Amino acid sequence: MTPLPLDFAEDFRPLAARMRPRNLSEYAGQLHLIGEGTALKKAIEARRVFSLILWGPPGSGKTTLADVIACHADASITKLSAVTCGIKEIREAIAQAQQRQQQNQQRTLLFVDEVHRFNKSQQDAFLPFIEDGTIIFIGATTENPSFALNNAILSRARVCVLKALTDTDLRQVLQQALTDKERGLGNELISLTAEAEQLLLQLAAGDGRKLLNLLEQAVELTDTAANAKLIGFETLKHLVPKQLPGFDNQGDMFYDLISAFHKSVRGSDPDAALYWYCRILAGGADPLYVARRLLAIASEDIGNADPRALTLALNAWDTFERVGPAEGERAIAQAAVYMALAPKSNAVYRAFNQLKQLVAEQPAYEVPLHLRNAPTKLMQQLGFGEGYRYAHDEHGAYAAGERYLPAELAGQQFYQPVNRGMEKQLAEKLSYLRQLDADSERKRDK
Repeated sequence: MTPLPLDFAEDFRPLAARMRPRNLSEYAGQLHLIGEGTALKKAIEARRVFSLILWGPPGSGKTTLADVIACHADASITKLSAVTCGIKEIREAIAQAQQRQQQNQQRTLLFVDEVHRFNKSQQDAFLPFIEDGTIIFIGATTENPSFALNNAILSRARVCVLKALTDTDLRQVLQQALTDKERGLGNELISLTAEAEQLLLQLAAGDGRKLLNLLEQAVELTDTAANAKLIGFETLKHLVPKQLPGFDNQGDMFYDLISAFHKSVRGSDPDAALYWYCRILAGGADPLYVARRLLAIASEDIGNADPRALTLALNAWDTFERVGPAEGERAIAQAAVYMALAPKSNAVYRAFNQLKQLVAEQPAYEVPLHLRNAPTKLMQQLGFGEGYRYAHDEHGAYAAGERYLPAELAGQQFYQPVNRGMEKQLAEKLSYLRQLDADSERKRDK
C-alpha cells in the first residue's frame, strides 16, 4: 500500500484545527478589538506589533488572534504552554529568537498559552527580552491578569479583553465550516434544521472551538440521505444530553457566580439568588461554600435589621451536614430566600470597619481609670475602678452620662442603625439613650 504524503495528514486534524482563521477577514468576533477603525487592527495591518496579554474565556480566539498577528507581521511564531514547560523551554525559545534575529533579522512572536500558570520567576524570565525587542510577547489567559500576572509583565504589555462569541459570531463560524470546501465541510452538503442550529449555538455557549467540535461529532452521527446530511435537533440533543453551565472551579467564573449570588441576596431578589445558587450547584461547587457566604451576608448586609438571619444560616449549614445534599441543598436555598427578603443593614459592617481602621491608624489610647479592674490594694490606691457606676444599680439599668470610650474619642458615634427591620427599634433605643446622656451632661454642667 502506497503511503500517503505527509501533508495529507492535515485532513485528519479536528475540524476546529482545520478551520482556524488565517487572517483578519476570517476571524469571527472581538470587533471591539479588531473592528474597523480600532487601534489594534490598524497596528496589525501596519505590521506594528507590540506585546499583548489576551484575556478571555475558552474558545474566544486568543491563540488564533496571536497566529493572525504573527502572519500579518511576517514574524516567526513560537508557542509555549505554561502547563507543560518551564525555565528550560523558555531559555531555548529565547535563544532561538536571538539566533533568528541575528541571522535573518526576522522577528519572533512568542506566544504563551495559560500564562497565568507560570510562577513569578518564570514570568520574570521574559522581561529583559521583551525590553530589548528580542521577542514580541503575547500571553493568553482565562484568569484575571490583575491577580494572575506580575505587575512587571503587565507594565510591558497591553491587556486585551476578549469576550465570549455572540450568536452572530458563532453563526459566522458555523457558516464558514459548512461552506469551506478546502478545509471545512463544504463538499459534504451538510445543513441543520433551525431548531438544531439554535441548540448548537446554545450548547456552544460563546465558545467557537466547542461549536466546531460539536458540529463535527453531529456530522459523524447523522446518516447520509441523497448525498446530503441534515442534522436535526434530536441528534444534537442525543450528543449532549445535559448541558453543564459554564463553571471553572476556583477560577474567575466561579467567583463571578458567587459575586452574582451575593449581590442578588443583598439586592433582595430571591429569584436571582436561587438562579445563581443553582448555577453554582450545577457547576459542581461545594454547597457549603454558599452556606459560608450566607453567614457573611447575614452579618454584612442584614446585621441587626434581622438577627435571625445569622441563626438561619447556621441552621442551614447544620441541616446540610446532618441530612446530606438532597435535603441540605434545599435548606441552604431556604436560607438564601429568607435573607434576600430580610430587611437590610450594613450599619454593623460599616462601624466595625471604621473602628478597625481607626485603631490601626491612631495611637493606642489608655483605658480610662474608672473602667479598669482593681483586684489589688495597690490598684485601688492608684484609682483603678474609682467612680465606675454599675449599670444594674442605675435607673433602667443604664448609667446615663457614663463614658466608655477613651477620652480622646469622647462624643464620637460610629454605629448608626438604619430605619429598617429590628434596627429601627435599635435606632429608637439608641436615640433614647443618647438623650439620657445629653440630659445627664446638662445636669452635670449646672
